[in-house]
Amino acid sequence: MIIGVPKEIKNNENRVALTPAGVSEMKKHGHTVYVQATAGLGSGFSDDEYAQAGAVVLPTIEEVYAIAEMIIKVKEPIASEYPLIKKDQLLFTYFHFASSEELTHAMLEKGAVCLAYETVEKTDRSLPLLVPMSEVAGRMAIQQGAKYLEKPLKGRGILLGGVPGVPPAKVLVLGGGIVGTQAAKMAAGLGAQVTIMDLSLPRLRQLDDIMPANVNTEMSNHYNITRAIKDADLVVGAVLIPGAKAPHLITRDMLKLMRPGAVVVDVAVDQGGCIETCTPTTHENPTFIIDDIVHYCVANMPGAVPYTSTLALTNATLPYAVQLANKGWEKACNENEELKKGLNVANGKILYKGVAEAWNLPFNEEIVLANA
Repeated sequence: MIIGVPKEIKNNENRVALTPAGVSEMKKHGHTVYVQATAGLGSGFSDDEYAQAGAVVLPTIEEVYAIAEMIIKVKEPIASEYPLIKKDQLLFTYFHFASSEELTHAMLEKGAVCLAYETVEKTDRSLPLLVPMSEVAGRMAIQQGAKYLEKPLKGRGILLGGVPGVPPAKVLVLGGGIVGTQAAKMAAGLGAQVTIMDLSLPRLRQLDDIMPANVNTEMSNHYNITRAIKDADLVVGAVLIPGAKAPHLITRDMLKLMRPGAVVVDVAVDQGGCIETCTPTTHENPTFIIDDIVHYCVANMPGAVPYTSTLALTNATLPYAVQLANKGWEKACNENEELKKGLNVANGKILYKGVAEAWNLPFNEEIVLANA
């Protein structure tokens, strides 16, 4: 198969979808890999390294899209890439369709085959291609939250861990999944007083067993959230419904209950956000203030630590990418239920229920794999 790796052009996105090691693996299986010039520089990989691994380096993004049967990316295509996408071209990347109606319609109209990292799902309901970036984002949420609590950045002016004789900050984490768990661990490690909420009692029991003494667990409901945000210095939104919009757990009216200068970090913003006032921001302009509350809503948080993020992501995606390249998307999805669940759009149809529901569009439950 002919594989293309374009340079990411989303604002301050420095990750790359395939490392030189990944190119070498693809070459071992007999595939041809075209990489756009400077695609890996942000993650620390030079064009020479890609060439030495066996890739052909092309100067422009247009050439990569034109020649490739499968495009491997990190982030969803943006508007300037839509015209480059060909009918029946396979795109393997994060899409988050439920947060962008424009992207959904564009991919339907182009007739592309869109296999989304975030909905590839194992039998135990875990999301193997979302986990590594969730781990990075959860840890970064605390790192960024601690920074924006500083007074020069319009925060409350509170040190997350406090000092002897001065109490630490209070951190509220909404969601006990991968992001929430990593956020709670980081905040606890810095000495904060942490509360983590989730809807699942079994999950809360697990968290209670593994978390240090400065982490408390609580059932997530409107009453508990409303009470907790009144004295929270930092709130991390870490709620995920795979492939669908996140529910709004904190509304605009609830912001008025919070302390001026408190910080909210909504990691779910690329799925619509679980804090009503959050809209996607960029690493260039990461925050805004509403009702004296600092909002950090960067939609590609791991892009700020691209070396770590690229290696973590490609460790997870490469085995699936090799299957797709070796067998073609139809046969690969027919033989691997995990990959099949990653199919969001194909043949001009929506194949993932959460996406169809997000935009009130027809859902095609039966996936026809003609060449399987």
